[in-house]
Amino acid sequence: MKGEALFREHGKQVATLCWRARPVLEVLLITSLNSKRWIIPKGWPEADLTAADSAAREAFEEAGIVGRISARPIGAYHYLKEKKDGTGLPCSVDVFALAVTKQLNEYPEKGARTLAWVPLDQAIKQVGELGLRPLLKEFRAKHAPQKRSVPARKLA
Repeated sequence: MKGEALFREHGKQVATLCWRARPVLEVLLITSLNSKRWIIPKGWPEADLTAADSAAREAFEEAGIVGRISARPIGAYHYLKEKKDGTGLPCSVDVFALAVTKQLNEYPEKGARTLAWVPLDQAIKQVGELGLRPLLKEFRAKHAPQKRSVPARKLA
């Protein structure tokens, strides 16, 4: 708890971009607890876990997601977290990609949030934290299927 307080004081959070490959690349969006904006699972790092493991724990607690988490963040974004007293805390969020292998039916925050699997292009438009949009676009550029170019044929 002492380590978590330090992260809160400095506004440092971790988040998880949960993704799966279906006919199209899909990502998981969840609603925030208070404002009900569409976000990705995120929270305060835990002092006894790596940042990546803290992010994976958030995905499990908030959405029942299990999978393979990236060791390093795929990027970061900033937002203003509204505190209970009405003031704002500037936060920096390191985002880790998690390739989903399983979604459990039972998890700690079940019923507290709405979950939705959406195509990545839709998620870019739908997320409530504007700073997250460029990161989603970068993820799309790296993970969307690439069109192969066909070499031009020589004319005889």
